Amino acid sequence: MARKRVRGGLQLPGWVWLGLCVLTPLVLLNLAVAFFGGSAVSPLSLSFLEEKLHALGAYARHRPACLLGGHAPLEPLITEAERRHRLPPGLLQALVEVESETRPHRISPAGAMGPGQLMPGTARMLGVEDPFEPGPAIDGSARYLAEQLARFDDVRLAVAAYNAGPGAVQGQVPRNGETEFYVVKVLTAYARLRPPPPRPTPKAVTVRAASPAPRGKDTRGASRRAVATTTR
Repeated sequence: MARKRVRGGLQLPGWVWLGLCVLTPLVLLNLAVAFFGGSAVSPLSLSFLEEKLHALGAYARHRPACLLGGHAPLEPLITEAERRHRLPPGLLQALVEVESETRPHRISPAGAMGPGQLMPGTARMLGVEDPFEPGPAIDGSARYLAEQLARFDDVRLAVAAYNAGPGAVQGQVPRNGETEFYVVKVLTAYARLRPPPPRPTPKAVTVRAASPAPRGKDTRGASRRAVATTTR
């Protein structure tokens, strides 16, 4: 028979207390991601536990520095990063809008962090020490996106590689239940945010002046002779 433990007059089997000890940290971790990261996470989610724990640690180290001052607007940083890394204007802005809704402190259910939603391993690879600091985070996202665009030479595939990783893109957008919808969202936002194409310059119309009469000829005399001929 299972042993029972008494807590405050409540008798529960030992396996219940064991379950509570195991589930309590899991629930607290997921609730913290949902609260601080602004994401919808199941309290019992067992996915990406290490990544979520890493993201919460990075958030705890970052947050005191911006409690009073906050962050500057992201749009100028995004525009400058697009120019610096030669990205199509509006593409990075669309990606950040879809990834985090331009929220610098966003944490995803998978543990991705910041405005560009960098995973911990990707942030380390890019040398981004604080993924919640907009300047370095946006520059890292821009570099990573520019790498994918140079690799695939196709905006759709580059956006897909940003989401699923370049190894998952084999000449087409992966169909994994997420990336194909992600690419549609980013391209839809990109179509709205990119600058309109320049208007074609109207062609100049050249008006030729009438040729002057040759010198030395009296056109008026010719006209008088023609009139005299018709009256005879």
